[in-house]
Amino acid sequence: MKAAVENTVPKASPGITLFVVSVVQFVIPFLMSSINVALPVIGREFNATAVQLGLVHTVQVLALVILLLPMGRFADIHGRKRIFTTGIIILGLSTLALAMVQSIQVFLILRFIQGIGAAMIFSTSLAILTSVFPPGRQGKAMGIAVSSVYAGMAIGPSIAGVIITQAGWRWIFIMIFFMKILVLTLTLTRLKGEWSSAEGEPFDWIGSLVFIGSLLVLIYGAVHLTDMPPAKWIALAGLIGMVGFLRLEWKADYPLLDLHLLMENLLFTFSNLATFINYAAAFSFVFFFSLYLQFAKGLSPQAAGLVLVIQPAVQALLAPVAGRLSDTYPPSRIATIGMGLCTLALAISVVIDAGTPFSLIVIVLVLLGLSIGLFSTSNMTAIMGCVTSRHAGTAASMVATMRTGGMLFSTTVIAVILSVYMGEQPIADHTIGAFIKSMRAALILFSILSLAGTLFSMAKGRLSIKMTVGRHSREAQVKK
Repeated sequence: MKAAVENTVPKASPGITLFVVSVVQFVIPFLMSSINVALPVIGREFNATAVQLGLVHTVQVLALVILLLPMGRFADIHGRKRIFTTGIIILGLSTLALAMVQSIQVFLILRFIQGIGAAMIFSTSLAILTSVFPPGRQGKAMGIAVSSVYAGMAIGPSIAGVIITQAGWRWIFIMIFFMKILVLTLTLTRLKGEWSSAEGEPFDWIGSLVFIGSLLVLIYGAVHLTDMPPAKWIALAGLIGMVGFLRLEWKADYPLLDLHLLMENLLFTFSNLATFINYAAAFSFVFFFSLYLQFAKGLSPQAAGLVLVIQPAVQALLAPVAGRLSDTYPPSRIATIGMGLCTLALAISVVIDAGTPFSLIVIVLVLLGLSIGLFSTSNMTAIMGCVTSRHAGTAASMVATMRTGGMLFSTTVIAVILSVYMGEQPIADHTIGAFIKSMRAALILFSILSLAGTLFSMAKGRLSIKMTVGRHSREAQVKK
């Protein structure tokens, strides 16, 4: 049956559901921001190169990108809570294993496994929220959930800095493992009901395998462009595979990616493009500055964490406000303001070097926090508000794919830039000049990209107004 509906009426109250989802949304960014601060210490212990440190984030984001769409669709068919719970278990066990690794190679493998669990969580959590909250209250709910993400990002660096200084980086993962035990207990005992909007429909196994394989080949080729002559042909093969995937999905009755939705709903399409660009641009800044503060400024992990907390703290404070505004004003307009501030922050950060005063660094962090706080909640509200419940799972998975896809694109570009400027050298006192050049080249590129994202956000704002006017006109005709 193609026009599927929710197979079970949600039994959980909106408040309890929002609490469980918010706790999960807190833990994952808490983990990611903690690792940012721990990277220099981990690199020294394992004697890792700059490129290997870049891969610490890349491999997890890679798992997210290749699995978010398949997991979202699979959850729509077999139950979002089931996939959500499985993801928590996988993420928890892999996090515990990370506390016991003895090499950078095993560390990277476990980070990939963490990405599998995170893909299951991210592809279902926001779809669960939209299944429980009515349209008039979704903006506020999204704002609280997004605020939890930024709270995790804000608290992570400062707590990680203290833990690294006092007990060692492995205790970060032990602590997060016990947080996952708490989250799993809450999910099993407090999150009642099940949601599956496409029960009984077949899963697109062929499309999923082509998508995963093509993307893996494409990213592998892109990462090795500068150190392996055949890499350009490998990347081209992956690109051809992605074109083949789109062709398959266009003809499929039950596609993994509904291309007709993208073609017919331009507001949805432009909002997702803006998401991709925003996260790609912002993540480049976060990655470089976690290293810049410790290597170029000589801060301890604890002090660097306290500086980095400024950006996500501003985001956490602003996200609920942006959510409430999105229930009252056009979300696309608020998102455009946020995207413009991101462009401004990145443009200013281009001039930062080893001698830059901390006052300018703080200004950039505040601007970036304001930009993402305004953009994320309002853009998410716009995306989830422009699709029907039938496509809620697809929309949630798509925006998560664009978000992590932007981060993957960012880390891939960063890996290429680091390999060009630094090769296999570690980041140290004698290579800090090359590191600064790498950071500047990346930030110039992402400033330009962010400007393009602002234009996409402006375009979707105009589409949103046209759709609203058209809907009101149709409603007036019906009343007549």
